[in-house]
Amino acid sequence: MITGQVRYGPTWPSLDTSPLPKWYNEAKVGIFIHCVLFSVPSFKSEWFWYRWINDKNPTYIDFMKKNYELAFTYGGFANHFTAEFYDPNH
Repeated sequence: MITGQVRYGPTWPSLDTSPLPKWYNEAKVGIFIHCVLFSVPSFKSEWFWYRWINDKNPTYIDFMKKNYELAFTYGGFANHFTAEFYDPNH
């Protein structure tokens, strides 16, 4: 152990004794939430369309065959985008 080094235990009371850096309380933190058309199929990531159409990834192709009609396009997700579970107060 380095002289003057403080050890903290894996508990909130112990961690709460750790001093914060001077900048911490004034820092601005942003959170960006992706809630767009690729959210509709709830499958993999925002690269969904690219992996399906450009990469021809078999996992994505199989998912689309099982869940959507053959001529389905990315724009078709717009009809299903309802954000029904979004609650800004929760």
